[in-house]
Amino acid sequence: MKKLMMAGLMAMIIVVPAMAADGVINVQSAFNVQKTADRLESLLNEKGMTIFNRIKHSESAGKVGIELRETELIIFGNPKVGSPLMKCQQSIAIDLPQKALIWEDHESKVWISYNDPDYLEKRHNISGCEAVISKIKKALSGIIKAAATN
Repeated sequence: MKKLMMAGLMAMIIVVPAMAADGVINVQSAFNVQKTADRLESLLNEKGMTIFNRIKHSESAGKVGIELRETELIIFGNPKVGSPLMKCQQSIAIDLPQKALIWEDHESKVWISYNDPDYLEKRHNISGCEAVISKIKKALSGIIKAAATN
């Protein structure tokens, strides 16, 4: 029995990371895509973030005859936070403003996915901005979790 449980645990450890894209954090939501996106947008506005766009990918796909599970992208940011990061390493501007993807998987579970700030730090070889990265990491995590849970 122990061997069977251990084999199952090992399979999960191997499979779960493979399902996530490198550098992407996925947080399961307790709400449908629309409500999750509405909650996230509201929280971002409360925090003084600029919402640059909200793209309803599934709606656009439907207009060209492609059926896509509910999928929305919110593009947001704050120059007070992003600009100092760009000053540390200008190439990070390709990943800014921030994005949050709200999507429904094949099991009807809803997720909010966003770029891991630690991954972006490595990707752009950023140094000397640890405090900014830490602030972004904490803020994103809190906002995303608040949008996804009761």
